[in-house]
Amino acid sequence: MKKVQEKIFLFLIFSFLFYTAQAQNEAAGSGVKLFFPGYANWNTIEEGKELVFTLRAAGGTGSHYTFAITQGKQDGMDFDTSGYFAWKPEYNFVDRLNKEKSIQVIFEARNDKGESASQTVEFKVKHVNQPPTIGDMKTWYVGYNTPNKYVINPGMVKDEDNDPIVFVPTDNMPEGMQLNAQGEFTWKPSLTQFNALKAKAMYIDFSVEDQPGKLQNKGRIRIEATQQDLPPEITIVPKETFIKSRENSPIDIRFYIADPNGDDDVTAFDFISASSSIPKDALQKITTNRYEFIWKPGYDFVKDPNDSLSTQITFFALDKSQKRAELKVNFLILNTVDEQAKDLQLYTQYRVALVRAWDLLEQLKAKEQELKRAYKRAKKGKVHRSITNASLGAISGVAPVVIKPNSTAVTTVGGTAVATISTLEATEVIGRSTKDIIERLNYIIEKKNELQTKGDIFARKYALKSSRNSKDYTKDLDDFVALLNLKGMVALELDASWENKKQATDKAIKATFKDFSPLEESTK
Repeated sequence: MKKVQEKIFLFLIFSFLFYTAQAQNEAAGSGVKLFFPGYANWNTIEEGKELVFTLRAAGGTGSHYTFAITQGKQDGMDFDTSGYFAWKPEYNFVDRLNKEKSIQVIFEARNDKGESASQTVEFKVKHVNQPPTIGDMKTWYVGYNTPNKYVINPGMVKDEDNDPIVFVPTDNMPEGMQLNAQGEFTWKPSLTQFNALKAKAMYIDFSVEDQPGKLQNKGRIRIEATQQDLPPEITIVPKETFIKSRENSPIDIRFYIADPNGDDDVTAFDFISASSSIPKDALQKITTNRYEFIWKPGYDFVKDPNDSLSTQITFFALDKSQKRAELKVNFLILNTVDEQAKDLQLYTQYRVALVRAWDLLEQLKAKEQELKRAYKRAKKGKVHRSITNASLGAISGVAPVVIKPNSTAVTTVGGTAVATISTLEATEVIGRSTKDIIERLNYIIEKKNELQTKGDIFARKYALKSSRNSKDYTKDLDDFVALLNLKGMVALELDASWENKKQATDKAIKATFKDFSPLEESTK
């Protein structure tokens, strides 16, 4: 038993050594392999921090490797052919509500023998809250014995994470000065304060706090006593003086008006335009120094066949001394298809075609009933004519002079007593051939059934707005309308002046074509 165990043990050792050597040989002859950093969570980084590593490769028959990112490369990623990788995600890379964002990047290594390998790496970027940033504030010129207002320029305060911000007052503000959460200072300096201000300018601090992280940053404003009349200042948000937009797309611009002599010195803010189609009420006053320009060019602003139209608006501000500040904004409006009008036009074509089909079906139904009644009268008259002809034993000639005018019957004397019918009713009832009536009746029924079938198909296929925008709609509409132009209208004795006594309501059309969809349903 002991010898058997020894043999098994030796066999296992031999097998292990054999397969280990074989695995090493296979690894030496296998393809290229990539080697990334080996420490834990190396692929997890924070916004604003740089990740640096050097990608290595081994395997294959070559000795020199070049590296590349084949898919997923982000802005700011630096990766050269030697395998050096560096990336510092911006602070706005991850949405503040998500806290984390994952991306996948495919790395590839290729040797001088043409052998290559690739591997997908998932990077996890964690959000890092940043305090707001504050730019340089313009000087606040205040006057004596008057309420002075100063609004912090929103363009000078920015949060990299796009967090909501509030303004917080500090302890160094002079007596009587107030600052609200929206960044508006108010102050009516006393005589002592104003004289001190004329002797020396002062600085006040304020804080900007993001929400809900409550990280703060401090800003500073220089305050001077007003000494001269300066023109107003116009700030536009966003800071663009060239705006490109489409017809029927709203354009929203905000303006902040300031005056070095005090915001109350501004008396007017308005605009003039080269285009008369821009309404004056597009400019709305929000507060004493805040305005909003909201304009939505209509679909008729750019006249066909033009692709676009340029226009310029000059915004201007006036102070009490009529000093003027101007800001010119250029607009490029692109011609745009009125989808709503287009949908209405396509629906109108759809409904008109079905109304015409419904109207013709009603006329064909009326004609069908008329021919059926005529067929019954003709069939009945033919039987009566056969009976009358069989009863006539002889035909006796009678001189016309003895026959009274407009006589319906005359009695003659012959071998047998007979009666002669002279009203010629045979042309309409008694003598009319039923074959002609049946042919026309069959044609009417055939056309009616064809029109009903194709009308049902057309109503169902194009009941929805999306289907009427397909490329087949126009062709199918033309084919369906062509069906309404029946050949042989004269032969069918259809009255061209026939009027349908029924109203072409949606309910009536739907009763004939059950899949017809009225406008309020087809646009859903």
